[in-house]
Amino acid sequence: MTPPVRSPFVREITVAADAIDAQGHVSNVKVLEWMNEAAIAHSTELGLDVARYQQIRGIFVVRRHELDYHASAFQGDELVLYTWPSERKRSTAERKHELYRKGDGVLIARGLNLWAYVDTETGRPKRMPPEVAEAFDPAQFV
Repeated sequence: MTPPVRSPFVREITVAADAIDAQGHVSNVKVLEWMNEAAIAHSTELGLDVARYQQIRGIFVVRRHELDYHASAFQGDELVLYTWPSERKRSTAERKHELYRKGDGVLIARGLNLWAYVDTETGRPKRMPPEVAEAFDPAQFV
């Protein structure tokens, strides 16, 4: 399976029983949760965990989620989730996600998040400092 961009963050997932909804497939909410967890793990890998965000007095908060579901996944399926920053402005960052089944390469879901960088004390948007802007520069990933 070829990643959708040159250098995405990759998370492998084995679908557990608690991810299954009443319809017998992975819950849509679980897909969103996996994407959010991957975004946070990627930020941490880049040296920007919650403690670091608190030190620099700014943090990302989600402003919008968009998800398109293409196929169902089931208990025991092995999935691969790719995520990467795709656009960055002064105080916002866009992140894309693609979730595939490993065995047959079928696209399960495609998502996009809009994150706002805000002051940790006021909650108001603020410009990303260079450390954050550089870490999430889309040119590094696409």
